[in-house]
Amino acid sequence: MCAANLPPTCLPIDTRIRMGIFHRSGAPRRTNENAKLIITTIVAMVFGFFIGITLPSVSFTKINLPSGFISSLDGGRSPEDFGSRQFPKIYVPTNPHGAELLPPGIIVAESDFYLRRLWGEPSEDLKKKPKYLVTFTVGFEQRNNINAAVKKFSEDFQILLFHYDGRTTEWDQFEWSKNAIHISAKKQTKWWYAKRFLHPDVVSAYEYIFIWDEDLGVEHFNAERYIELVKKHGLEISQPGLEPNNGLTWEMTKRRGDRDVHKETQEKPGWCSDPHLPPCAAFVEIMAPVFSREAWRCVWHMIQNDLVHGWGLDFALRRCVEPAHEKIGVVDSQWIIHQVIPSLGSQGESEKGKTPWQGVRERCRNEWTLFQNRVAEADKEYMEQQKTKDNSNVKNQSIYVVMSGELSLKSWIDVSRWPGKLHGCSRAMRRRVVCRNHHTRLFYLKA
Repeated sequence: MCAANLPPTCLPIDTRIRMGIFHRSGAPRRTNENAKLIITTIVAMVFGFFIGITLPSVSFTKINLPSGFISSLDGGRSPEDFGSRQFPKIYVPTNPHGAELLPPGIIVAESDFYLRRLWGEPSEDLKKKPKYLVTFTVGFEQRNNINAAVKKFSEDFQILLFHYDGRTTEWDQFEWSKNAIHISAKKQTKWWYAKRFLHPDVVSAYEYIFIWDEDLGVEHFNAERYIELVKKHGLEISQPGLEPNNGLTWEMTKRRGDRDVHKETQEKPGWCSDPHLPPCAAFVEIMAPVFSREAWRCVWHMIQNDLVHGWGLDFALRRCVEPAHEKIGVVDSQWIIHQVIPSLGSQGESEKGKTPWQGVRERCRNEWTLFQNRVAEADKEYMEQQKTKDNSNVKNQSIYVVMSGELSLKSWIDVSRWPGKLHGCSRAMRRRVVCRNHHTRLFYLKA
């Protein structure tokens, strides 16, 4: 039972209805609030729709945005300004091939292997620029040997590894590897890599380029001292001297203990027709050559795309420097040991009953013959072209013809067919031939 003065909920239901208590409950009030919310949402959507369809016709440059906003997008120029402005018509024939339509000031024709950040100011990326490039063609099995070799080079030397076995990430066990360049292509040689990744315009930032094998002992080698000696003696192409009792093929590359550098040697009788020519001078081997930037620009062009072992290249290096017997030499006081590890042979395949190493060796010899033949053919072709060009120049030379005291310039005339009788021709000063007929004197400048 409900006591007196109790809340209305204790009253009989008919009494509550008559008092109007029932219709003040929360359910009807919530319904009204929901309706208002829905109506507000619909109005907002309609308003937003009309605002949205008007925005595409508004340009950023017409909206009064803070100046720093546009600048942060494109360095001070709006996309509309940069994309729509008219470029001047340009053609500069002296630009690099393919870039004739560009203004010279925007052309960057050379590159490098400097590692850069993904953030910050580009001008602040490099704390130090390496001055020299050292490349090794490596397999992971020779990691300890390469680790010892790399430690001989300071921060002035950029390290680049060409991986012929495809294993690259394992090298991160060495701290220096994290700052090295790694390029991987399975079962390729260092000359294959050099032709494709060491273009002269890519390595132009480096004064000297080392292109070394992986099986070199460097206990007696100091890189900084080596560079000093190369510069002192004017060597454009060089190599460290080789320990005489290990893997030696040529007398020229044998280390001499009584000097810093040598540029010539004595070979077996009959091997050198000229003491200034290979293998007695102007010669280094291809296992550990070092090239100046200028010499490498020439040598790179001589490397053949399909001849990957480089055999025969050592005898042709002299074509890239003059005089070769003075600018090619061996640095004796910084010497190395050729360990003669036949790791490259294991990358071959058995074929026609031959072991992998035999197949590789046969290919090397074959490439040597092919390279020699190509050089000889190229020389022959050039000389024939020059002969034809010289003959053409003679036929198109100009002669001075003096007629009745007047001097005029005429194209070449075959004096043997000159009208009228020609008196004998005589040689005058400055290699000039003078011929005469009754009315005319011909001054023909000989080639």
